[in-house]
Amino acid sequence: MGDLYGRVQAAAGAIRERARLELRTEFVPRVGTILGSGLGGFAAQVADAVTIAYAEIPHFAQSTVEGHAGRLVLGTIGGVPVAVLQGRVHAYEGHAMEQVTFATRVLGLLGCRALIATNASGGIRADLAPGSLVAISDHINLTGTNAAMGPNDPRFACAPGAGGRFFDMTAAYSPALRRLALEEARRQGVALGEGVYLAVLGPSFETPAEIRAFRALGADLVGMSTVHEAIVARQMGIAVLGISLVTNRAAGLSGVGDGPGETIHHEDVLEIGRRMEGPFSGLLTALVPQIDAQIERGD
Repeated sequence: MGDLYGRVQAAAGAIRERARLELRTEFVPRVGTILGSGLGGFAAQVADAVTIAYAEIPHFAQSTVEGHAGRLVLGTIGGVPVAVLQGRVHAYEGHAMEQVTFATRVLGLLGCRALIATNASGGIRADLAPGSLVAISDHINLTGTNAAMGPNDPRFACAPGAGGRFFDMTAAYSPALRRLALEEARRQGVALGEGVYLAVLGPSFETPAEIRAFRALGADLVGMSTVHEAIVARQMGIAVLGISLVTNRAAGLSGVGDGPGETIHHEDVLEIGRRMEGPFSGLLTALVPQIDAQIERGD
């Protein structure tokens, strides 16, 4: 089983068997979640949890970034079977693109029909201060590559009409799921904006000149993940909700006048994640059953 599909099948099979042994029943998750830097605390909301380290799953890559625990958590939220990826791997760690999106493909083969992809980001738009939550409305991919490159295997299709060589990205992030998120945030009194996420390869943070260019392109947020997971999910026919936590103002935007502003540190990213854990977890916990219902209706 040297091909990508075979490796993904092997990983999904090992996860199914582990869940069956621990839960004594077949487990088919319906909603998958990828938790970004500093956001792993949401996994504590999963009931009847089975936790599997990435190192125990065949062909899974290991994250080397602080704030990414490297665990898969299976269980339920609001009665809905879920699979929560507590951390991701990034291309800047030296992983090939098929490894960056490997876990997304595994979620699809396990049964997930919706993906909540979260990340930490830098705020470009003036009103997006650290601690802001933003529903991603679209993305700009400036990583220099695309996760759908290489041989196309239609066996990854999770929905009718999906899995093609060429696929539409007009609504890369589901408008219906985004509306659910915005409505639930209003009910909870949580400020949730909307914005365009621009992805770079990393690992260096951006220069002030780059941020000025990104703003001119129409970006509201900048980060180093998510877009390739969204691309692969859409090719497979999985609906995507993207939620970004702004953990810092982008380079050159936090100072006064024309000064360079404050230095950006990964430790600050993690601290903002810890500070926002309550509102973030509360929002996602309420959303999971609504997302499942929306997908079931096929709206």
